[in-house]
Amino acid sequence: MTKLRVLGVDGCKDGWVAIELHDGDFAGAHIAATLSALLAERADVDVVGLDMPLGLAEAGWRQADVAAAAALGAARSTVFRVPPRPVWLEEEYEPAVKRCREITGQGFSRQAWALRNKLLEANAYRDMARHRLFEVHPEVSFRGIAQGRSLASKKTWQGQMQRRDLLLGVGIALPAELGAAGRAGPDDVLDAAAGAWSAHRIATGQATSYPDPAEACPAGGTIAIWC
Repeated sequence: MTKLRVLGVDGCKDGWVAIELHDGDFAGAHIAATLSALLAERADVDVVGLDMPLGLAEAGWRQADVAAAAALGAARSTVFRVPPRPVWLEEEYEPAVKRCREITGQGFSRQAWALRNKLLEANAYRDMARHRLFEVHPEVSFRGIAQGRSLASKKTWQGQMQRRDLLLGVGIALPAELGAAGRAGPDDVLDAAAGAWSAHRIATGQATSYPDPAEACPAGGTIAIWC
């Protein structure tokens, strides 16, 4: 019987790290410098849950970020507001902030700007339609696994152990040895695993979208964060 194969992918210092699940169980960890390289050898995966904004508004803010932040409550600051498409065409932060203020009346954070290269890479890859890519957000996913309970910061020991235990509780047992993927930061690996959990839910028709229904994307398709 063919197994249901999904990937959860997160950006890391060496590029991208992925956790692979087969029928919901851990099946491997991967790392590569580019998204194309990471996914090139995984043409058989059914769904990829990617922790990166996919789809940009033409003007104004994405409803996906507003809805996901509202769902997280006290942890809402972990969701960055994603500026509209013209802002990302700028090559430096200050001109990008100026452009954002011209379009939306507000600026945006350097943390969000730090996503630029990976954001553009991910959206260009999605446009090629080689995989079924869905945007996920690890804190939204972990909140879903925890059934709404608050969690400690993922930068702390307590927060990382909470998240590892939550993953184990839904059948995702991350081994201590991940091969080359073990070079990624612990929080990135945990985030990729949470993305894989959401990808499995998407593939099995159990996922929730923020917003619901998903927002129409000017370039085609929809914009939503899935859990």
